[in-house]
This record gives sequence, structure tokens and C-alpha cells, in this order.
Amino acid sequence: MNMDDMVLISVDDHLIEPPNMFDQHTPAKFKGRMPHVVQGPQGEDMWMIGDMPVPNIALNAVAGRRPEEYGFEPTGFAQLRKGTYDVHSRIGDMNVNGQLAGLNFPSFVGVGGQTLEKVQDRELGLAIVRAWNDWHIDEWCGAYPGRFIPVGIVSNWDPIAAAEEVRRIAKKGCYAISFPPNPCLSKLPSLHNPLWDPLWKACSDTGVVVCLHIADASNAVPSIESPVDVMIANMPVSLYATATDLTFSPILRKFPDIRFALSEGGVGWIPHFLERIDYVHERHVWTNQDFGGMKPSELFLKHVYTCFIDDKVGIKVRHDAGLSKMTWECDYPHSDSTWPKAPETLWPSIKDIPDEEIDMITHLNAMKAFQFDPFKHMKKEDCTVGALRAQASDVDLSFTNTEGKGVPPAQHTGPVTFGDVTGQLSKMLDVGAKS
Repeated sequence: MNMDDMVLISVDDHLIEPPNMFDQHTPAKFKGRMPHVVQGPQGEDMWMIGDMPVPNIALNAVAGRRPEEYGFEPTGFAQLRKGTYDVHSRIGDMNVNGQLAGLNFPSFVGVGGQTLEKVQDRELGLAIVRAWNDWHIDEWCGAYPGRFIPVGIVSNWDPIAAAEEVRRIAKKGCYAISFPPNPCLSKLPSLHNPLWDPLWKACSDTGVVVCLHIADASNAVPSIESPVDVMIANMPVSLYATATDLTFSPILRKFPDIRFALSEGGVGWIPHFLERIDYVHERHVWTNQDFGGMKPSELFLKHVYTCFIDDKVGIKVRHDAGLSKMTWECDYPHSDSTWPKAPETLWPSIKDIPDEEIDMITHLNAMKAFQFDPFKHMKKEDCTVGALRAQASDVDLSFTNTEGKGVPPAQHTGPVTFGDVTGQLSKMLDVGAKS
């Protein structure tokens, strides 16, 4: 196999919701109260849900910028590459990257739907959940069958309604939801609480994968004085804590058919994690954990998919990390993304492993996990890196001319700290705050 022969399916990309997304999905009862885009006092674009402002329209959507401008947070659609919010342009950006398909997580509603937890009218919140899912499945993914893996959001505040939504979207062909990796941060029940059981049962019954995407930096940074590099470096392995919590929770034992995905977590750390949880279980018998004769590592490997952007160590230890559950991600349009050179970045790490293992990592495992078959819509020979790039000769890859627009990461020239970025993002992520 050559680089151009790969078939690339990313299990972690992101979309920026376009301003008109709710036009066809607004129940008459909530006309005028559904999310819509307005201009703020400084000319910035922001979403409004009723009278609640949501300043974050496009967190870290920096694809197309010069690397030295990655730290400037976008504050308007005019600062974004069109492929972030326009599905037709997104296909061009995927083609130029040699990428067949992608799973696109939300933005303004929160990567796991967390923003909607702050909507006080729960009926309105549920209507937004359903509208977001219908737009995503029918309009975004439906525009190009075989190019997008649908992912839904649910009413995190209501497990019963969340379970009903899982069953509804599964009937529409959506076999993934995004869920907070630590619901306690939103003052919701923990993964150990049986209140979530209706949701887990619905996912188990329908084959819907629960995606736990990195979202919390609290475990990633020692102090506000730490360079922001510390947070960026630690964010993927912050899912180590989530993986441990999940494995020792009752969920995987109570629901033997349920599947989870650790989104944007990397894989190189997995073998040590598996060794550690087995050691703890064997050594600390006093904790009264009963795995029914299985090792914790066996339970994890049965139920949990992992993914990576560029992980040379992970490829080397792929058999110890669970090859059958390893998947690849591009993370477009975020600053960690390897777009538009994903094939050139990935290939050196995998070119010497067997072709069948390359196929597992680059697309087959993802297809199995999400019940997704792009080859029903396209011939396989038209899905390769080389074939897709041949269709992208008209895609403009010149840098986006933002002229330093957006919120800067710091007001000084020294190393940017976590405290600097916390200040930068505080207003953008302060849902409901009045300008």
C-alpha cells in the first residue's frame, strides 16, 4: 500500500453551526425563542437562545490561519474558513486532505451539549436538542451520503428524555451521541449513578456509541501560572481519569453490549493504563470490586474505542492498546488538526505495518463502531487519498486573511500562560452573561 491508497475516516472533527441551521427546524410553539445569531456590542457574532447570550460561536476553529494566529479566538463568521460552517465547502476541504468521511462534533451547543443544560425552559431545551439533531442528520450529513458519520446530542438534564432521543435518532441512522466525560462538572449525576441507566440501555439496545470528548482542563493544568503548553500537552491524557472512572463504574458490567469512544485522547498511554487498572484490581481486593472473573483491562478493551491524530508510540504498541478498537482522527478545524496534510503526517507512522492493520486503523474500525458504510454510496477506488485529492484542484489553500482579528491570547510578549487563556475565554464561554 502507498500513502495515496489509504482510505481515511476521521472519528473526531468539528463543525461550526451556520446561522440559518434552525430555519427549517423551529416548532411553531418556540418561534422567536430558538437559537439565532446576533451582533454583539463590539460587532462580534453570537448566538442567542431566547434572551440568553452564547458568546462562543467557533471555539478554536482556526483551520486556514497562519500558525502564529492559532491563539486568536474567532469572534465572527467572517474570520472563519468557509469549510467550518458550510457543508459544501467542507467536502472540498475533506477532499484536499484526502479524507473520505468524518464525525463532526458540535460547537456552540457544547461538544457534549453542555450549553443547553443552562436553558431554564426544559421544554425549549429539548426542542433545541431535537432540532440540532435533525439539522445535523438530515441537512449536514444528508447532503453528502457516505461522507459524514452522524452524531447526536441529548438532554443531559433528563435521562428518560435522553433515552427517547437516542432511540429516535437511531431510527434516522445516527449511531453516536456526544456526552460529557464527567457529568459531575455540570452538577449532574456521576457515571456511577443508576439514574443514567435508561440512557445506557437505549444506547445498548440500538448500538449507539457514547462519545466522551475531552472538554475539561481541570486535570490538565497545575496552576494558572503554568504555560498554556502544559494544558495543550495534557488534554488528551485527561481522558485517563475518564477511562478509569468508566471502567470501574457499573456501566460496562450492567450493559454488556454498550460501546464508548474516548474522543481525542490518543492511544500511546493505553497499555500503561490497562496494566495499572489490572494491578489495582489484583492488589486491592479490599475495595470489593467484582468483575465477574474478567480483568478490568479485558472489560475496557471489549467496550471502548480509542482514537489518535498522530501517535507514533501508539502505533508501535497497537496490539497492547487494542488494535481492533483503534481509530484515526483529523480534528478539523482545531489547532491540533493535521489538515490539510493529514496523509503526510500519518503515513510515516503506519507505512511499515501490515496493510490489513492500516485499513483497520484508518477506516474499518470506525465503520464497524458507527454502523457506517460509505461504500454503499461510493466505489472504494474513489474513496482513497489519491482519488479524493484529484477532485480538489480548485480548493484554495491560501491562508485566511484575519489580520489579527479575534480575541488575542495575551496582552504581553512572554510565554502565554493558562491564566492568560482563561481570561481570554472567560467571556466567550460565559453562557448567559450580559454584555
